[in-house]
Amino acid sequence: MREKWILETKRADFEGLSRQLGVMPLVVKCMVNRGISTQEEMREYLFGTKEDLHKPFLMRDMQKALDIIREAKEQGETVAVSSDFDCDGIFSAYILWRAFRRIGMDVRIYTPDRVQEGYGLNRRIIDEALADGRKLLITCDNGIAANEEIRYAKDRDMTVIVTDHHEVQEALPKADAVLDPKREDDTYPFQGLCGAGVAFKLIDALYGAFGISEEEKWQLIPYAAVATVADVMELRGENRIIVREGLRMLPEVDNPGLQALFEVQGLSGKTITAGHIGFIIGPCFNAAGRIATVEDSFSLLMEQDATEAEKKAQHLKEINESRRAMTDEGAARALAILEEKRGVGELPPVLIVLLPDVHESLVGIIAGRVKEQYNHPVIVFTETEDGCVKGSGRSIEAYDMFRSLMACKDLMLRFGGHKMAAGMTLRKENLPELERRLCGAAELTEEDFRPVVRIDAAMPVGYVTETLIRELSKMEPFGVGNSKPVFAEQHFRILRGQRLGREKNVLKLRVENQGGSQCDAIMFRGADEFDAFVREEWGEGELLRMYEGKENRLDAALTYYPEINEYRGRCTVQIQIIGYCRVK
Repeated sequence: MREKWILETKRADFEGLSRQLGVMPLVVKCMVNRGISTQEEMREYLFGTKEDLHKPFLMRDMQKALDIIREAKEQGETVAVSSDFDCDGIFSAYILWRAFRRIGMDVRIYTPDRVQEGYGLNRRIIDEALADGRKLLITCDNGIAANEEIRYAKDRDMTVIVTDHHEVQEALPKADAVLDPKREDDTYPFQGLCGAGVAFKLIDALYGAFGISEEEKWQLIPYAAVATVADVMELRGENRIIVREGLRMLPEVDNPGLQALFEVQGLSGKTITAGHIGFIIGPCFNAAGRIATVEDSFSLLMEQDATEAEKKAQHLKEINESRRAMTDEGAARALAILEEKRGVGELPPVLIVLLPDVHESLVGIIAGRVKEQYNHPVIVFTETEDGCVKGSGRSIEAYDMFRSLMACKDLMLRFGGHKMAAGMTLRKENLPELERRLCGAAELTEEDFRPVVRIDAAMPVGYVTETLIRELSKMEPFGVGNSKPVFAEQHFRILRGQRLGREKNVLKLRVENQGGSQCDAIMFRGADEFDAFVREEWGEGELLRMYEGKENRLDAALTYYPEINEYRGRCTVQIQIIGYCRVK
């Protein structure tokens, strides 16, 4: 799919701000390109610390929630935490579980069965908690849409506190306290927290009220950091501070289970990045809730024995490897269905795919894979035993999936989500009507389906040094809402190429620009697509000459991110290829 390259041209006093902040003008330009315009915003972005986090009592109902918990403790009540089965739900619940135990309260975590019950609080959890004698119910990463279930709990004399970060669908649930920065009447300064972020805010208030030290409170921030990245939250505002501080503390985190997982994944002793969480750690915890049982994840986090933790970490790794294989197979089937559809006409604006026998916990990941391929909004469904279909959607910037699906809510049995992602259950016979309505109302153009690459600056690779790369690292952590800086240069000669990795899916090129500067260029995904690009533009013979390191006619423009490659104690500058095209 042909990308649309846009060179950012926002203006500012780059030199003046550079002197005031003590960073290179290029870093200032990259911040301006990300909408960070004032010196104060830049200072917080670059140098914000834990002390810059907003006070928890700025969140609506925080004092009310604290009063409820204090009274419950005085009366000797026990706590039920209603969690979810994804990484955010797992780490939200763990934060609450650990904190309530710390203040001397009996607490138990309850989670829904993903296949049998679906997302969120349900009556079985409420009944089970009541049977255990638990009268205080606290939801985490769910509850904002559980109006009926919370009414059911209140009718049985439970006290309910909701902690959530999802959109309010119609009306707030009739809980005793509702902590959600997205509620319309909330004045909390930052709406982008994940579920664990909201839970951490509650614990911030709770530890202060019970005289527990700041040091102990901050010991919980690594768990909020993992959840923030794994739940694909924007790394802006408070999230940047939570993730940056959490990543700094993760290597020494006081949790044998996490340390064992770092060990089996080859991360012990390394600097842990947001990428490690997003692609290695988070998927392991998510996998247990998807194709096994979420109890495997909680068991690992709560394990105190190092030997047992290693066994449980290895088990979680194996579950994730199985999940990955199942996902690959499901994604291949989905892409084949859409390619067949494209063969007989244009693809519809919103892609609806039914995979009858795929594991329902994988449809969201598969939808994400399909979206990457076509850059269309995608919803992937699978069939359930009761004549329904369960789906999960992933969207593009130009399409508000939550709002579009809200207009079709009459077709839904269950529904929830936000602008970029959603989950739903409906009768199978309603699926064609859903597709008809979504595609009919989608005001999307072909331009919306072109992936956009925003280039921070046109920069010859000869300018790239280790000092510049270290300067750019001050913008970390990178992720959603704070992408890595992207640079571009035209007219690279490709001197040679080689495939690396166990599956030979990593492409390493040696490139030279018109000024004679040479460096290595790496592409971790899309090697086959790059080969196809070379064949189409220059022919099979030129591709073979590239791999043989022979003189060839290849002349390409590249978008890239510069990085330092450390190998056997030797550091060299290389670029990571983001995009490419032929210079006409």
